[in-house]
Amino acid sequence: MRSLKRIGVCLTSLVLISGLLISTAAGELALKPEYFTAKDFKFKSGEILAEMKVEYATLGAPRRDASGAITNAVIFCHGYSGDYSQIKLLTGAVGPGLPFDTDKYFFICPSALGSPGSSSPSVSGLGPKFPKYGLADMIEAQYRLVSEHFKIKHLAGVAGASMGGMQTLQWITDYPEFMDWAIPIASSHEFKGRNVGVFGLMSHVIRNDPAYLDGAYKEQPKKGLEHAFMGVYLWYFTPTFYKAKYKTNQELLDGLKNIGLGSAKMDANDIVWRNDAMLSYNLTGRLDQVKARTLIIGVNTDELFPPDAEFGVTAKLIPGAKVFAYDSVLGHMGCALEIKKANQAIADFLK
Repeated sequence: MRSLKRIGVCLTSLVLISGLLISTAAGELALKPEYFTAKDFKFKSGEILAEMKVEYATLGAPRRDASGAITNAVIFCHGYSGDYSQIKLLTGAVGPGLPFDTDKYFFICPSALGSPGSSSPSVSGLGPKFPKYGLADMIEAQYRLVSEHFKIKHLAGVAGASMGGMQTLQWITDYPEFMDWAIPIASSHEFKGRNVGVFGLMSHVIRNDPAYLDGAYKEQPKKGLEHAFMGVYLWYFTPTFYKAKYKTNQELLDGLKNIGLGSAKMDANDIVWRNDAMLSYNLTGRLDQVKARTLIIGVNTDELFPPDAEFGVTAKLIPGAKVFAYDSVLGHMGCALEIKKANQAIADFLK
């Protein structure tokens, strides 16, 4: 119940989208955004962006071998609604002496392609002319950050939750020899079934707002965004959470409205492009080439990535993958806000 009270207090000051919660009060880790520009970035579609902006922040200190190469780097990939700062939400799991040990590892936290402030439809100024992208393009932008800017030849590991877990799986599939270990959290190797409906409907609602104008809007399609986020909110917690949090039907409806209003800070094309990227995500038939030691972490009560249909299936497809799962009344949101339940499993895995 303490977790329910915490969420209840924070809901009016948070933007909930599909991945993790963003809060200015989340964690005390000091993160400063920096920027790298990848020249002539080529998308998998063949389109080329003259300058791909990659926002990132770092935690910990790099260790170098005799040749000067960094040997302890870890990429942390954020969830759907996040940016470089989202690692702060893993309270109790990231920091000195904790499982994701900032005394041991040098964490590089990029803002994914399509997420402000990296290049996206809104940031680039291209709007609907911004190239369509997939998760493989996200990873290619991060790979160029790592290899060109940091001159890193090999990563210690890759980790991330929700869409960050999907990016982690894309990393170890596209670059199977490039890291020692991987920890994808609350995710899957494919985007199918109900998730396609949830996020496909989200984009449908935005696109069908008359103000959207096929992406050429001058002002944000506020009603479309508001209604889209109201709908997707219903999948992030467990039924038990909603009953405990909202004592009356009207409280729930008011809570949905508040979530919808929180979308005012979002850009419609950024959301639609990101949804399309997830809808095209599918690593089926490729996971047998993974070389990294892999720990799959899931939440048994996750409505978006349940064990039987999602992360449990993924684990069986990766050679030697280990699995750890826990219950959380927070459902999908428990993948970050209650990640401490997996601390021992993470610590044992990283020994």
